[in-house]
Amino acid sequence: MIGSLRGMVLDRLPPAELLLEVAGVGYRVTVTPATLAAGAPGQPLFVHVHTHVREDAIVLYGFPTADERRCFEALLGAHGVGPGLAVAILSALSPQALRRAVAAEDADALVAIPGVGRKTAARLLLELQSRLDLPLDELPTPGGPAGDAHAEVRAALAGLGYGPDEVRSAVRALPTEGSVQELLTSALRQMAGAR
Repeated sequence: MIGSLRGMVLDRLPPAELLLEVAGVGYRVTVTPATLAAGAPGQPLFVHVHTHVREDAIVLYGFPTADERRCFEALLGAHGVGPGLAVAILSALSPQALRRAVAAEDADALVAIPGVGRKTAARLLLELQSRLDLPLDELPTPGGPAGDAHAEVRAALAGLGYGPDEVRSAVRALPTEGSVQELLTSALRQMAGAR
């Protein structure tokens, strides 16, 4: 499999491909519109590559950062998302914006993308929470003092070795009011019952 390419851009091909020459070999690489705009003919370019193998073709997808490629691969792992839709999502949302949308459960950010309806957005929000490995500090927290208490509970659970998915579920189920000690006790009881 091809993991990355460094070479000279020979041409831009419609709708969103670059012809990238590497050591005398021209590779057609499908890219997002932003990468297409950055890939001027005659200029050097480095892209992180996802090699997508289908029955009838091998297609290379190129990304300027490894993080963008990881997000693309996480999207491909979601039910009903093909490479075209994954590229469309990353054309509209940067990896950071995608993580924020997933953490905030912002379906509207996804529905604004052509090809993503309400049901697809809801399913993506659910599936991507574990696939994107959201940092605990990006998880939604209610505002005010309760939000601070939830953040402390989240940090305590992570410190105890619970995974992001377990922490996310436990904090979501907590009441909005209560001290850190009460909320942590409640979370631990809930997690003990789930195991």
